[in-house]
This record gives sequence, structure tokens and C-alpha cells, in this order.
Amino acid sequence: MIKKILKIVGIVLLLLVVSAFAIPYLFEDQIKAKIAKAINDNVDAKVAFEDADLSLFKSFPKANVSIDKLSIINRAPFEGDTLVAFEELNLKMSVMELFNDDNEPMNIEAISSKNGLINIIFNKDGVGNYDIALKNQDKNDDGKSKPLALKIKEYEVENFKFKYTDEASKIKMTLDSINHSGSGDFANDVLDLDTETTANVSLNMDKMNYLNNVKVSLEAVLGIDLNKSKYTFKENKAKINDLPLEFDGFIQLVEQGQMYDLTFKTPTSSFKNFLGLIPEAYRSNIENVKTSGDFTVKGFAKGMLTDTTVPKFNIDIASNNASFQYPDLPKSVKNIVIDTKIVNETGIMNDTYVNLDQLSFAIDQDVFNAKANIKNVATNALVDAALKGTINLANLSKAYPIKLDKPLTGILKADVTTKFDMKSVETSQYQNINNAGTMSLSGFKYTDENGKGMNISTALVQFNPSRVNLQQFKATTGKSDLSVTGVLENFYGFVFRNQELKGDFDMVSNTLAVSDFMTTSEPTKESEAKKTEAMKIPAFLNCTLTAKANTVLYDNLTLKDCSGKLIVRDQAVTLQNVKTNVFGGQIGLNGMVSTKQKTPTFKMDLDLNKVDIFQTFTQLDMLKKIAPIAGAINGKLNSNIKLSGNLDANEMTPDLKTISGDLLGQLLSTTVNPSNSNLLSALGSNIKFIDINKLNLNDIKAALTFKDGKVAVKPFNIKYQDITATIDGTHGFDQLMNYNVKMNVPAKYLGTEANALIAKLTPANAAKLENIPINALLGGSFSKPKVTTDVKQATNSLVTNLVKQQKEQLVGKGTTALTNLINKNNKPGDTTKAATPKEEVKKQAETKAKDLLNGLFGKKKEKPADPPK
Repeated sequence: MIKKILKIVGIVLLLLVVSAFAIPYLFEDQIKAKIAKAINDNVDAKVAFEDADLSLFKSFPKANVSIDKLSIINRAPFEGDTLVAFEELNLKMSVMELFNDDNEPMNIEAISSKNGLINIIFNKDGVGNYDIALKNQDKNDDGKSKPLALKIKEYEVENFKFKYTDEASKIKMTLDSINHSGSGDFANDVLDLDTETTANVSLNMDKMNYLNNVKVSLEAVLGIDLNKSKYTFKENKAKINDLPLEFDGFIQLVEQGQMYDLTFKTPTSSFKNFLGLIPEAYRSNIENVKTSGDFTVKGFAKGMLTDTTVPKFNIDIASNNASFQYPDLPKSVKNIVIDTKIVNETGIMNDTYVNLDQLSFAIDQDVFNAKANIKNVATNALVDAALKGTINLANLSKAYPIKLDKPLTGILKADVTTKFDMKSVETSQYQNINNAGTMSLSGFKYTDENGKGMNISTALVQFNPSRVNLQQFKATTGKSDLSVTGVLENFYGFVFRNQELKGDFDMVSNTLAVSDFMTTSEPTKESEAKKTEAMKIPAFLNCTLTAKANTVLYDNLTLKDCSGKLIVRDQAVTLQNVKTNVFGGQIGLNGMVSTKQKTPTFKMDLDLNKVDIFQTFTQLDMLKKIAPIAGAINGKLNSNIKLSGNLDANEMTPDLKTISGDLLGQLLSTTVNPSNSNLLSALGSNIKFIDINKLNLNDIKAALTFKDGKVAVKPFNIKYQDITATIDGTHGFDQLMNYNVKMNVPAKYLGTEANALIAKLTPANAAKLENIPINALLGGSFSKPKVTTDVKQATNSLVTNLVKQQKEQLVGKGTTALTNLINKNNKPGDTTKAATPKEEVKKQAETKAKDLLNGLFGKKKEKPADPPK
């Protein structure tokens, strides 16, 4: 009996397991249909989800429905905006809900989601993008049951982002990295909801940032009355960064809007509360910090939030005669006084004001004070602020845990007052801006993690209504020294309204080493990630820098007497009249680099005046690619080069495949050094009647163009003694080449035998000889050239022509002359049967031709005959 019972139980369990696997597939289409129907019957938006799955194991004994990649996209007037996006949405319900009829509701008991976005937008007309419910539908009396219903007892969201934008009031708020959970029985009208929340909050109002990724958390039991739409704070613990807060009171949704009756305060008055307000990234552990004095935050919000009103509120932040000292640091920050109030007494947003009546502290004998008042915040903020004090920078790291490899030194002094309204800042009405005072820095020394130091001996800034004057800036770093003066315009427009920062500066330097201003640190994972981002010239900069430097050290180059103007505007740098002495001559430059588009571009005009050819074309990589043969030429060059193309987005170096332009150059006082060029050496070996070392390239003018990695050289002429040559062709930046050399060569340069034959011609016939055309083809690469010529063919043609002329000349003298010539050429004692005169002439001609060819192509190089004087 027991065996039968066990067998039956086993069969039942097997059937249950099989059913648990099978049921999800049986009901998958039903689930998808109900979800699609629930959405499409209720919303006016573009809704899509990738898949919907049913599992009986994930939330056993409950059923779990997972919806993957759900998105809700708005229609007009928010066409294309994402309202909601979930990577994963899970619904938990009773298994029995799966057996409901099509028109019966499916009751949802729990909801969870991961990696989601909720994006709420109010446009300038006050219309919200969340209002996507289909209009003119009576959902309670339509005679049909809803396909989904809610009986939620718990919910959870993980890694969510909430974005809120009000275009009318120019408010943008973002809650990022939201993790939130809640549990309570929503089937009851009155319940306690137990919640836990963490998030990072950012807040911008009218282009001003008030909160930037501030960490907040809340553990709270909320009393909820669904009948009255009232939410009451009961047990709760909140934190802003590590500043603790407690709330009391309620928020209630009413017909007119939202009613607030809240109070909040710090549960303790320890000054550690203030240190807790500072983000953890900018402070160390505060547990063992010794503090005195107090720091409190308290306030209330009471009243209605409607389209026209806000609750009255008062936030009071105070500290009196406080101090703190970190246990492992020698100095303390003392005499800390904070007196700040944020107040609205009328319920009208524009009546909100901020009073920073006092902020002061001291380190040793240095005292720093600040105060500010801001009024009329909603329409045209009025700012009145003052800053005065002295800070010895060396004491900062001795009193506060600033993470520096080496401590700062220097004295910072400030005595500045400012009074302005935001509208005047926006419209550049400087007559309404009242700035005065100075700020100075002296004896500043800083060394980074790579050992590079920056020493600022003097920096003095003066403030006036229309601009900020940099009256003095003298600094050294590495081998470099700088002296800068100038003005900044629209400083407040840049700070408060993200407007252009305009400036005009003059810089003078004795030595400027570019490497002193470049990082040499080892790449980290973070820096490697940043390499994928294109470098950009800041869009907010609109500045001009006029610079002079006696010496500029750049890579392996030493530039002398550098001067020019740099204009930064519209994400581009324009270079005007840049001049420098280098390579024994002068280079002038005009051009532009732009990062406005996705791929950076550049355009340059270079003017080379009497520069050393060898140095220029061996030390500048781009020119080495354009004219590699120039590395074998000694002398001077005048040239104008125009080029443009794309830049590598990360390294900001030219992309050679995209470069196009042209070069026009004139050679001056030149000599050739074939040993520096495999091509010239090969050319000299294949054309024996030219001594490459004796080439004279003076005043040669050459023009070339380059595009898509190819260089085309236009035909140009050179002369060697009384030999002329025309050269043209192409090569690539990969150094592969295809060149033609067309020469007109006098016959006398084709060897001594040719000259012997020519000497036997009559003066009249010799004068008829024209220069011989000889062609050379240059292929392969500059490092491994392939040179082919038609010298052999041209020589054969010449010999044939000479033999023909000699034959005609000898036949004309008669048989006697031929016999005498033959006897003269025969050796004594030769008993060979005499040939006929015509046969002997032919034989003699063949012998002479053979001797001539051996002279031209033999291993021993014949010395060219001297030209006629």
C-alpha cells in the first residue's frame, strides 16, 4: 500500500512539475493579448514591448509575468519623446488569475522593475506629456471588465531615472540611480506604507545649477488615506549626503492642487552635520573628527502648491563659533559662522529670497568672509554679494583632507563686491552691473602626480562693471615661462547664463616648451575610455591670444622668434600671421582647426622662405610623405604649401588619407647627396652617362598636388651639362611611386666607341646627328626602387644609324679606298682569305657596334666625354 501511495504521489509531483513548465507556454499568447489590450484600450501613445513571459518558478507559489523592453513614446504635441521605458517589468499574481475569462480582470499583487526611465515634461503652455489616457471613455460604465486590475501589496524599482522638465519656469530636475521599494496593503483605503529610497538629485533653474548629483536617502513609514488622498510622515530617517533630517506633517492632494504642512530639522546639532553635507568624494571619514559648536538645519513648508502659488516656507541654516579638526592633520578650521535663510512669506514664487548674512572661518591668522543676498528669484534675480579675506593655500591641506600628492603654497587675497540683476547679464547691459575690487595670487606652487610643477609668482585680477582685467600673470612651468595680460568680457553671462566667454589676451615668453603643457601620465581604464570621445574646442570660448616667444620647443624642433595670433571661436581655432624662424629660414602659417563637426578638420597655408631643404623634409613628417626625395637635396627652398583634410578625433593629428592640397617650390643653391636616397643611387647605377653628384638643381621650380593619399608631380625640367630632362609622375603616402624621366642625350655621351664612329663621319653628317631620346621609368618604392631605361634600344638605333652613314661614306670613295681601309685594319701576317669590300664593311660595323655596347653596359663605367668647348 505504501508503495502504491508513494507511486501515486510521485506521479502527481511529476505532473505538477511538467505542468509548471507547460502552463507558461499554454498561456503565453493569452498573457500577451491581455497586456496589449490593457495598454491599447487605455492610452494614446506609441507602445511597444519586445516580449512577455510567464513563469511559475520565479515567484512561487505565485505566477510571474515579465515584460521585456517596454516603451511608451508620446504623440503630438510631444511627438517622439519617451515617456516611460522599462528594460524589465515583473507582475506577480495568483496562479488562478491565469484561468480567468477574457473579460475578467487579472489582479496584480506586486510590481517590480529594473533599469527604467520616467520622463515628465510640461511645455510652455502648461500641458504635460503624461496625460496619455484616451479621452471620452467611461471606464466604469462601459459594460466591460478591465483586463487588468491592481491589488498591490508591494512594489520595487531598481536603478531608475526620473526626469522632470518645466519649459515655462525653466526648471529641470533629475533623480538618477533611484532604488525604491514599498510594501502595504493597497486593498485597504487606510494603510501604512513602509518605504526605502535612495537617489542622486540634480536641480537646474533657468540655467543655474542648484544641486549637482546630491545623494539623498529616505526610510519612512507613510500613513496613507486613499479616501482623502493624504500622505502623513510617521517614522522616518532622511539624509542629504550624510546630513540627517527628520520630517513631520503631511502632504494632501486636493482639487486646487497639493496642500503642504511639513516641518523638518536635523535630529542633532553637532557640527558634524555640516561635514556630512559635503559630498563624500570631497571629504574623508568624519567619525573621528573633533568638532565644537553647532550646525542646524530646520524649516517648514505650509500652504498650497497650485499653478500660481507655492507653500510658504522658511529654511534656516545656522552655525555659531564652530570649529573642526581632523585627527591626523596639524591645523584646525575655527571661528566658523554660518547664517543663511531661504524664505518665502507670501506664497508667491517671485517673493522668495536668499540671505547669506554671514559665512566666515579662520585658519591660523587668516580670516575669510563672504555674504550675499538674492531676491526676485523667479523673474529677474537681483544679486548683491561681497567676498573679502586671505587664505594661505599651504594651510588648506593641513586643515582639510584635500587629496594632493604635494601640498599647495601661495597666498590668495580677495576683496570683491558685486551687484547685478540677471536680465542685465543676459542683455550685456553693463551699466547696470556694479563690480569692484581685486583678487590676487602670489607665490603659488603646485606639483602634479607626474612631477610637473606650476609656479605663479604673481597673478592680479581687477573687477569693473564691464569686464574682468587680468592685469598681471607671471608663471613658470618646466622649461617654460609666461607673462600674460588681457581682459575677459561677459564673465557673469558665462558663469550664470552659459553665454560665450569673450577675451583678448597678450602673451610674452622667453622659452615655451609645448611638452610642459601636455600630460605624460600612464593611461588608466578611465583615460582609455575617454579616448573614445572626440576632442572638442569648447563652444563657449570666443577669445583672441596675441603671442610672442623667443624660443618654442616642440617635439624635436626648436623654433625661434615665434609670433602670431590665435582666435578661438565657434569651436574652431584660427591662426593668423604665425611666423617662426626654423631650419635656417622662416615659416609663415595661416589656417584653421575646427571641431564643430563630428570629424575635426583643418586647413593650412604654409609659406617657407629660404628654409634648409634637408632639415625641413626630414623633420616634418607630413612633408616627408609629400616629397621624400627632398631628403637627399642640400640647399635652400622657397615654397608655398596649401593643404586641408581631416584630423584624428582623439590625437588631433592629420589623417593622411584625407589630405589634399598643392605645393609650389623653388630650389636655391642646391647640391645632391645620392647616398641619402636609394632612388638616386639606383638611378645613377642605371644611367652611366650622368654623375648624380654633379646635378645642378638651382632655380628649379616644381609644382605638385596631393589628394586621397596620392601625390602628383607636374612636369618640370632639369639640365645636366648639355643634357635636358623632363620629370613627372605620382607617388603615394605609402611611398610607392610611378615616375617618368624623359631625357634628350647628345650621342657623344653614349661611349668612346660611339665617338670613334662619329669621328669617321664628315663634319656635315656629324652635324646632322640629333640628341637621342632616352626614357627612364621609376617604380617600386623610395626605399626599394625599380629603375628601367631604354638606353640599350636607343644605342642600338644609334649604332645602326652610324653604320649606315659610314657605309654610305665609304662606298662613295670607291673600291680602292675600301681595300686600303681593310688592309689598314688587318693585322700583319693575317693569311685569312680577303672578303669582299661590302662584306668587310659590314663586319667592321658589327665589331664596332659590339665594342660600343660593351662600353655602355659593361661593369667598368666609362668616363663621359668632355663637352665641346
